[in-house]
Amino acid sequence: MAWQKARTLVKRIYGATRLFPTDEMYGLTQQIRRAAVSVPSNIAEGYGRGSLGDYIRFLQIARGSLFELETQVILANDLEYLTEKQTDSLIEDMRTCTRVLQGLITKLKGKQ
Repeated sequence: MAWQKARTLVKRIYGATRLFPTDEMYGLTQQIRRAAVSVPSNIAEGYGRGSLGDYIRFLQIARGSLFELETQVILANDLEYLTEKQTDSLIEDMRTCTRVLQGLITKLKGKQ
């Protein structure tokens, strides 16, 4: 479920950044997209490592990427690239992903 929610978030982020100014293509746009893509990528990589400890570590990295992404989305709002409504909606999606990831991390730590 965490991986699926993260993939949905990536699609939303790409849609939201599509209208950013072209001079931001190699700046904030790229940073936001990379942070978003790193979330499902780290979930998948950790799972693929085949070790519970590695999986948990990569889930924590994915969670960190969500906090990075939230900061970048807030900055995009500060720069008026995103509306307040877009920002609030994206942040809510990020917080949902964070809760799901944290639940998974807690569950897996109980198995260690």
